[in-house]
Amino acid sequence: MNLSTLKAPRKANENRKRIGRGMGSGMGKTSTRGHKGQGSRSGSRMMRGFEGGQMPLHRRLPKRGFVNIFRTEYEVVNLEKLANLGDSEITPDVLRKAGMISSRRALVKVLGQGELSKALTVHAHKFSKSAQEKIEKAGGKAVVSG
Repeated sequence: MNLSTLKAPRKANENRKRIGRGMGSGMGKTSTRGHKGQGSRSGSRMMRGFEGGQMPLHRRLPKRGFVNIFRTEYEVVNLEKLANLGDSEITPDVLRKAGMISSRRALVKVLGQGELSKALTVHAHKFSKSAQEKIEKAGGKAVVSG
């Protein structure tokens, strides 16, 4: 195989059929819209999720519970993960670089699963009671930031 034997795939160089360009275009008269019926006239548009008059799925499914649109979501980090980092000063930037949180602006909550053997200074937006107790018991500091 070389450049002189290369060929484009079949139908690769065909022009698309242009709709609404008269009888000689191969899509004459009704321009692929058929005769009468929904969608045949100009300006007809069905809403997203329209199912031909059947009750659409988004209306058939029940609504459940309460969704609080004002909730604040925290990214959770456990003490056992912090102990494995090896730093004595832990900030959201350090967690981001270690891949424990998705962005530097994410709100971080530290939970108390696991044990600490050395003193750490942890900067986070929130701490659980057990996490705060374990950090202080190990001789470190839990600093609430932001």
